[in-house]
Amino acid sequence: MMAKEKNCTLLDGGLGRELKRIGAPFQQPEWSALALMQAPEKVLEVHQSFIAAGAQVITTNNYAVVPFHIGEQRFLEQGSTLTELAGKLAREAAGETIRVGGCLPPLSGSYRPDLFDSELASTAYPMIVKALEPYVDIWQAETISSLDEARAVARALDGSDKPLWLSFTLMDDLDLAQPCLRSGESLSAALDVALEVHASALLFNCSLPEIISRAMTELGPLRDARAPDLEIGGYGNTFTPRKSDAEANGVFADMRSEVSPSHYADIVADWKSHGATIVGGCCGIGPDHIAALASDIS
Repeated sequence: MMAKEKNCTLLDGGLGRELKRIGAPFQQPEWSALALMQAPEKVLEVHQSFIAAGAQVITTNNYAVVPFHIGEQRFLEQGSTLTELAGKLAREAAGETIRVGGCLPPLSGSYRPDLFDSELASTAYPMIVKALEPYVDIWQAETISSLDEARAVARALDGSDKPLWLSFTLMDDLDLAQPCLRSGESLSAALDVALEVHASALLFNCSLPEIISRAMTELGPLRDARAPDLEIGGYGNTFTPRKSDAEANGVFADMRSEVSPSHYADIVADWKSHGATIVGGCCGIGPDHIAALASDIS
């Protein structure tokens, strides 16, 4: 299999839903940030469970440490401290052998490019970077919905020598002629920006796994022709399709029971057949899914 011919990096799965599953404090609007505030030991437990399943890179649990989730005032007062705690916990779990990805999340809610605030980004992203810098090996810009959002993340990393993995979320519509970002912008344009900001990897996350398969089919040849050294990959979710006008993280999204570990592993194998070398899972993808991917990669 291609996964065995190339070095394939295995990410962890969805921290938020796994925290909820094991009984950590979990509610809206704080989402996964609540565990940082009230039960950080649960965050450490989830990191350790994904490592035990075979993850080679784990992501810091600060996705919800943003004004949208914890409120503007609490973000100003506690955002840096909570983000640093997320970095410390991931580093403690990872030790010296597992890499840590520093999460650079959407600041104004997932899947909503219309809510992107460039002024907020100019202050919030540098704070997040400063808090995580001592603990991470890679920068993971996650669930990015638009090219403007991607560029804002990259500006905050100016001067950092750590690689940037730029991960976009895709429109959850299998009827589209071609897959595209939540903003409607093309995969070719996303590749342009990845090259513009000197990203080391272009990924797709928090989208239907089937959509990511279509994106890999389109992106693979584009990458091969224009940037053969750029890694590509993805980490899908188990959510039902999310419409473009959905309230960002306003409710607990329904999960697709058919996305079992074996089913997900089959889909990820398709990504790898089109050149993906970085794979893992997002919301609803747990340690059992990651273990199935690890078995396929080993």
